[in-house]
Amino acid sequence: MKHVAAYLLAQLAGNESPSAADVEKIIGACGGSVDADQLKVLLAQLEGKNVQELIAEGRSKLASVPAGGAAPAAGGAAPAAGGAAAAAAEPEPEEEEEEEADFDLFG
Repeated sequence: MKHVAAYLLAQLAGNESPSAADVEKIIGACGGSVDADQLKVLLAQLEGKNVQELIAEGRSKLASVPAGGAAPAAGGAAPAAGGAAAAAAEPEPEEEEEEEADFDLFG
């Protein structure tokens, strides 16, 4: 992931086709280490391709993936009988209002 991020940063800086040295320089500037094999694979896969088009294509694929999680029908696993009684016995503390407020936030 850091290799992709460094590649994109180099492109944002105006370098149309960042080299391995460019990516290594960016990662090294923030104290990271470069995996030469992963970087080589990344550059080979991106060679001759427009990164903006790849991002747009990826977004269209992600649009069909459900992003929200459905709530469990039963509200999750039921607690043990002793846990339910202990939870019901503890009332929630009520918040006290400030009696002497010298300002009106909305007025």
